[in-house]
Amino acid sequence: MFKNIVQILLLTVFVLIRCHSQKSRQLNEPVKREFRAAWVATVENIDWPKRGQYDPTQQKNDFIRILDQHKKSNMNAIVVQVRNACDVYYAKSLEPWSEFLTGTQGRYPYPFYDPLAFMIEETHARNMEFHAWFNLNRVVLARTKNIAPGHISRVKPEWLLTYNGQKILNFGIPEVRDYIVKTVDEVVRGYDIDGIHFDDYFYPYPVKNEVIADQETFNTYGSGFASIQDWRRNNVDLLIAKISETIRRRKHYVKFGISPFPIWQNYSKANPLGSKTHPTSTTTYHELFADTRKWLANGWIDYIVPQVYFDRQHPKAPYQVLTDWWAKNNFGRHLYIGHGVFKNKENWSISEIPTQLRIDRKTKGITGAMFFSSKSVTENYGGFQDTLRANFYRFPAIIPTMPWKDNVPPTAPARIVLSTAAGVNALAWQYGDIASDGDENTYFALYRFEEHEKVSTDKVEKLIYVGRNNYFVDTRADMSLGYTYLVTSFDRLHNESKATTTLKTTAPLEN
Repeated sequence: MFKNIVQILLLTVFVLIRCHSQKSRQLNEPVKREFRAAWVATVENIDWPKRGQYDPTQQKNDFIRILDQHKKSNMNAIVVQVRNACDVYYAKSLEPWSEFLTGTQGRYPYPFYDPLAFMIEETHARNMEFHAWFNLNRVVLARTKNIAPGHISRVKPEWLLTYNGQKILNFGIPEVRDYIVKTVDEVVRGYDIDGIHFDDYFYPYPVKNEVIADQETFNTYGSGFASIQDWRRNNVDLLIAKISETIRRRKHYVKFGISPFPIWQNYSKANPLGSKTHPTSTTTYHELFADTRKWLANGWIDYIVPQVYFDRQHPKAPYQVLTDWWAKNNFGRHLYIGHGVFKNKENWSISEIPTQLRIDRKTKGITGAMFFSSKSVTENYGGFQDTLRANFYRFPAIIPTMPWKDNVPPTAPARIVLSTAAGVNALAWQYGDIASDGDENTYFALYRFEEHEKVSTDKVEKLIYVGRNNYFVDTRADMSLGYTYLVTSFDRLHNESKATTTLKTTAPLEN
């Protein structure tokens, strides 16, 4: 009797473990389309360049190290902070060089190089997107003592507000909004970027006993608004709409994304559209005067990355409550979730973010993730980089398309040549013709199938190469097997062509 009970218990445990294992495998199955990025923060030298590292060669080598680490983790984009406090990391600018690049604001790199041009070139060489990240409101950090002569705080002091020891731009002044748009346009026009990205700083986060001193500006420009709060929200709306229009007019393929604080508004009977977060929670709408949901509804931005740096048990803003709300309120635009990997070095369980990623994967409407910050991943906080490589990101993924920007696929590669020598299969192909919308082949995907497998470009696990070269040497092919190879091309906005004619190798006949 006892023996039978033990057998039944063992069988039950086995079944439960098997079911749990099958469920885990299902949630962690590879996906073909997914945005995967890390924020590279430059303010205060958080991620790059290293503090006190002012030698351009060292800076370049360190950035290449960062890129290579993320590429090895099958990331497909990088978001680099290129404008901290009205100072920058690029040569083609109205604003001075950043103090975090050279040690002194306004001092250029020596020997001279253009960091943004360099970073874009290296990023594209690895077939990753480069998004230029701007801080929107900051002018002078509280601790900054060295300010360049041509800095906007010296040239236009009347444009500034002081709040909590920092100087910030006064968005209520039309010329200020025009100036911000101009700084964005010079980067879109002058550099081969893939996206413009703003973080969560609009009007400042509330600080006790601090007041936003823009009443006089409201008196001048606020006619027709019922309150100063409505006027502030409109100022930010005007700015976002104008930046969106400027980007589209300048280069249609450049994306516009924002990573806000994750609570738009809290739910109430008077406001049923808000998230079911605690009524006292900070919101972008009321405290930061940023109507993020409106920007999606109006199609002003292409993607949003709410910074959901809360765990699943958070008492006021649980993770899934927020991600579910955003999935229902993305208005067909891309929704990527911002994950706070830095929390792994604080008090979070190392299983928290992997569990969040599983939630993302099974939530319709979430199409990717960004991680803050880069070093939290590359330094493997809580073993997270290992988890990405062994599980979630063990296969490459293609960035999702944006049909509202481009829905025309490129032409397929024209011809594939396969040669077998020295125990490897070597493939080369020709670029396809220019597509009807003028787009060229930007990069390629190579799929490999064993002789009797069903051929389908939906099978991401069959991707053996994604990149910009039009050749590949398959050193991992088992020459005792027969294979079918397919090659497709992609345009800049990741539309995929039809596959080329399949090429087959044949397994050698047994004697």
